[in-house]
Amino acid sequence: MGRLDGKVALISGGARGQGAAEAIRFASEGAKVVFGDILDDEGKAVATEINSNGGQAIYLHLDVTNEGDWTAAVRTAIENYGKLNVLVNNAAIFINRVPIEDRTVEEWDRVQAVNSKGVFLGTKHAIPAMRKAGGGSIINICSVSGVGQSITQEPAYAASKGAVRIFSKVTAAQHAKDKIRSNAVFPGPVDTEMVRQANPDPQILAERLSRIPLGRMGSIEEIVAGVLFLASDESSYMTGGELIIDGGGTAM
Repeated sequence: MGRLDGKVALISGGARGQGAAEAIRFASEGAKVVFGDILDDEGKAVATEINSNGGQAIYLHLDVTNEGDWTAAVRTAIENYGKLNVLVNNAAIFINRVPIEDRTVEEWDRVQAVNSKGVFLGTKHAIPAMRKAGGGSIINICSVSGVGQSITQEPAYAASKGAVRIFSKVTAAQHAKDKIRSNAVFPGPVDTEMVRQANPDPQILAERLSRIPLGRMGSIEEIVAGVLFLASDESSYMTGGELIIDGGGTAM
């Protein structure tokens, strides 16, 4: 018996890294999964892997800044699997850190569009479907950059994740009456391609990890375990919460 038996989940940014791991793990725990990304070849390969191993998954193109793509994603879940119970707003982008005065407006707007607006659009279109299903769980992948360690953070990324943090709480407070829960996950540095690209200098990465009491990056599996908990009924009394998985970084 899986921890997500009978649930239908929608995941953004699911073509690789943490999003792909979430799709694979959710399917292995009994969920029917719809997931999207803009990396179509990689996404289709993940769906093939899931279905070949006995799971049920559908991949579709999902640009999280495009409202029409979100409408299609929710419709795909309902038309194929009958309902929507879980939304994981996973998609995000990161840009190299520069001084605030050197950041362009176009770069700033792009980060906010993907990281913040994308979460809003996913939530907006999931809520009516979840209400019809009798409730659901929204999980927003945030970051410790949204809560602290500000001296080390890239400002546009940190601002976008701070917005997601508060939006998660507002969603939780206003939709508890619909039995829709909303929680945010705050990973510290995780060993993903995006983090490696954002920290290409080994010395800078080592300095970053020196501020983590456990002294290492987290693994994708360690973050997915927290996301799975929030997607499952095991977290049924948790909403508006902050699940910080950061090796102790925010305790410093």
